[in-house]
Amino acid sequence: MSNINLIIEERPRNIGNFMVGRLLPFQGKRMVGPFIFIDHMGPALMKPGENMDIGPHPHIGLSTLTYLFEGNIVHKDSLGTEMEIKPGQVNWMTAGSGIAHSERTPGYLREQSKTLHGLQIWVALPKELEEMEPSFFHADTEQLPYWEADDVAYTLIAGSIMEKKSPVPVFSPLYFLQLKSAQQKKVSIGDALYGEVGLYILEGSIESEGTTFGPKELLVAKDSGLCEFTMNANTTVYFFGGEAFPEERFIYWNFVASNLDLIERAKQKWLEQKFQPVPGETGFIPLPTENNNFKQHR
Repeated sequence: MSNINLIIEERPRNIGNFMVGRLLPFQGKRMVGPFIFIDHMGPALMKPGENMDIGPHPHIGLSTLTYLFEGNIVHKDSLGTEMEIKPGQVNWMTAGSGIAHSERTPGYLREQSKTLHGLQIWVALPKELEEMEPSFFHADTEQLPYWEADDVAYTLIAGSIMEKKSPVPVFSPLYFLQLKSAQQKKVSIGDALYGEVGLYILEGSIESEGTTFGPKELLVAKDSGLCEFTMNANTTVYFFGGEAFPEERFIYWNFVASNLDLIERAKQKWLEQKFQPVPGETGFIPLPTENNNFKQHR
């Protein structure tokens, strides 16, 4: 019997002046553990003068995780943070009761040719922490746990697994784990996984139960304890998941909450421009008249 419960392929989405491949939310699977939103950015080849420019916009009830493979983004937020993220680093912003931020190409790259490629992820907060104070954390590449086993290279980007712990301050049991292999290798880590589990294939391919799966596919497992597969040569995959929350989650635009009243209050607060402003920024992304995300999650 197959252990693969669902196969999700990237769907193109336009987020302004940038196209992404959306993985979550999906109509048949709104969340995987606490992970509620995953976008694969690029790879986007940008000419001089073509840049990422996502102006100030708000979040509540979640943490955002940005992880780049190529390119650079300057993050600014209403806490006064200004941080350039580079490939292999982690930006982790916890919105809690409310935060606003912008994401832009750094000034020194704006008139150069460049590539932008990475993952942007939302992790819902536990109900008791949904209205916590907002915060920001940045981790350099060398701070992330890295190890090799049987010619497979592991990097723990966030959470805890295999007796390793990332410095990224998560708020519920979860993991976001990168595996890279230059050779064909069988991988069996089911005994280390917990909760709900997804596997995303960035490049290369894997074989599971006689079937080959390729890039830009997300596989959701029925039973995390049965996760065995073969990584073909030059393959990169990501395991993510963790303990699911007992309450359902709602999502409207950039707002996530277990209570629709929290979302309505956040909408009104943004309409009235009562979120703390982002220093050094002018303008803002207006509240959409229609919600382009799925309203109800779990």
